[in-house]
Amino acid sequence: MDFDLDKLAAELQKEVWAQFSEVVIDHANNPRNVGSIENPDGYASITGQCGDNMQIWVKIVDGVVGEVTFWTDGCGPTIAAGSMVTEMAKGRTIKEALALSPRDVLEALGGLPEEHVHCAFLAVNTLHEAIKNYFKKRELEQRGWVRG
Repeated sequence: MDFDLDKLAAELQKEVWAQFSEVVIDHANNPRNVGSIENPDGYASITGQCGDNMQIWVKIVDGVVGEVTFWTDGCGPTIAAGSMVTEMAKGRTIKEALALSPRDVLEALGGLPEEHVHCAFLAVNTLHEAIKNYFKKRELEQRGWVRG
């Protein structure tokens, strides 16, 4: 009896990914905007209900999200959601970025299975917290309590 572990692994992986859209698979395997930003204007780190952690860094230029990056230790759908939310936020005004919802991310990804919907919430919540951190830092700078 011949047992090909690589073949079995490839078949299992294909079966697992079959429940996801091509967009999810693409963003999970080729995530955009990964990494940190040196001296970010805003930053947030959130651990989701499943234990995945996501971090997002933002640079704001004239009220617009100029640069946004993320990092996660999560699964493929979490990686895809982080990648997608950074793509969606980049170039938007702060108000537009704060208006992004988990539904927007889910629609852009082509949906996620019910057990992974929380990944979109984690990505959006982390983005929103990074922007809130930007406002907090700005307020502290204006009061002279911290330097920019």
